[in-house]
Amino acid sequence: MNTVQHSPRLAGPDDVPGIAAVLNRWIDETTWMPRSMPPSDIEDIIRTALPDRNIWVLGDPIEAYLSLDPRVSKIGALYCSRTGEGCGKALMDRAKEGRDFLWLHTNVPNLGAQRFYRREGFEPVGGEIMPDPPETVPEIRMEWHR
Repeated sequence: MNTVQHSPRLAGPDDVPGIAAVLNRWIDETTWMPRSMPPSDIEDIIRTALPDRNIWVLGDPIEAYLSLDPRVSKIGALYCSRTGEGCGKALMDRAKEGRDFLWLHTNVPNLGAQRFYRREGFEPVGGEIMPDPPETVPEIRMEWHR
């Protein structure tokens, strides 16, 4: 049975496959997002980033996660298998704890994510940005200030 708690917990090495599964499922189900790397590479990237990031997860099995680079206050990822259930909000609230500033990039076509970020107090800054290869979908920067 899938249960989604709304108390994020920090991820550990054993959570990497579940985190990668959430992201890979999102890529496969999002028509405008081309797959730029195989699923196994995404798992390797998450495993490599884990020691330098605060990655919080929700669910058993994992239904959602947020990755934060605490050195630069950048949210590098926020993905939820199911939307509208408070998972993204719970993760974002956790990321905001003890901080006065966060920033992220979101894909231009991802209007649902942009609406969510605006509800969370993020505002667009500047125009479209081309992502680092191998990604190809334009992005926008959004910032949150307490």
